[in-house]
Formats: sequence, C-alpha cells, structure tokens
Amino acid sequence: MQAWYFDVKHSWWKDPADIKNIYRNASFLADNRVVFNIKGNKYRVVVAVQYDFGIVYIRFVGTHKDYDKIDAATI
Repeated sequence: MQAWYFDVKHSWWKDPADIKNIYRNASFLADNRVVFNIKGNKYRVVVAVQYDFGIVYIRFVGTHKDYDKIDAATI
C-alpha cells in the first residue's frame, strides 16, 4: 500500500492510458473510477480521479472480500 501511495503521490495522470502504463491490472469504471489490485489482489483500492487537476480521491481500501460487498461505481 505504501508503494502504491508513493507512486500515486508522485504521478500526474492525464488520462486512463497513463495509469494503464504503470498499473496494467487496473480496472476502469464509469465516472473516472479506477480499481487497483494491491498485494497480489489480496486488497483493492478504489479511487476517483480528476485528470484535469491531478487529484486522486481514495474512495475505498479493503480486502477483496470487502470489495465484493460494495458498489465501486458509486462509493
């Protein structure tokens, strides 16, 4: 999680392709939501990205089991 946070903090993603270049397993949802698999897919992080401003809002962090209980598109 710390490595992912460090990468995000030092990145400026202009579009989903910038994320995909670094995180090939990232999943993209509606409304600029992105799901990252952390630690071999044991954990999931859902973020909302505002590409124009370089802002990443963390919306969810939890286990894969916890992720299955939420709606990542609306959280």
